[in-house]
Amino acid sequence: MGTEMPTPMVLEATDGTAIPGLDWEQTDLYRFFAFTLAPPSRECFAFLSQAALPTGLHDLWHRLECAGDYPGFAWFTSYEDYEASYIAVFDVGLPEPPVPLFESAHDKTHPAQEIALENTFFYEFLGLRSDPNVAVPDYLVTQLEFLSALRYTAENTADEQTAGALARAETEFLERHLLNWLPKAAEKLQKAEAPGFGLLMTLLAQFLRRKHAGESC
Repeated sequence: MGTEMPTPMVLEATDGTAIPGLDWEQTDLYRFFAFTLAPPSRECFAFLSQAALPTGLHDLWHRLECAGDYPGFAWFTSYEDYEASYIAVFDVGLPEPPVPLFESAHDKTHPAQEIALENTFFYEFLGLRSDPNVAVPDYLVTQLEFLSALRYTAENTADEQTAGALARAETEFLERHLLNWLPKAAEKLQKAEAPGFGLLMTLLAQFLRRKHAGESC
């Protein structure tokens, strides 16, 4: 399961400018967050550096009915700073990074092997398999890409029984896995010095809560 840019759409900002690549009515938010929270890439850096992006995220904040005032979106001035901050927050630290992007790092009630195995069972439901050379099964991006594939399959099946089973699988996966750890990680991230990442994780946590509750953006 690989990470790709969301299908190019256009979101109109309040000042009339356009933000290439975003239309919240059409964008697959599972894939959007998988892209923006994936390991550093110059494509992602350029995308998040767009001058109009804070306005677009402000709109998403209100669409998702996040609590409180929009905190604003600050981004890095150089790719090197973005890459170094990502590594320092998500990848490196003793005894572990400040905010690891793995379910097993936040759920200490189950063995890591058990968590990975249950994630794998869900992926096999769609005939998918995570590449161990790229990431472990309980990695955030892998989980989001699975949910994106699940959503796409459900929306493109003509069989109501299959669509219902896929919808139940999405709800169960959110409850048993992503909502089991992502909100905790989002709270930890607010304490880290990481411009931009904190807002993205807050938006993601709220989006997942709404999806689990059956609410649309």
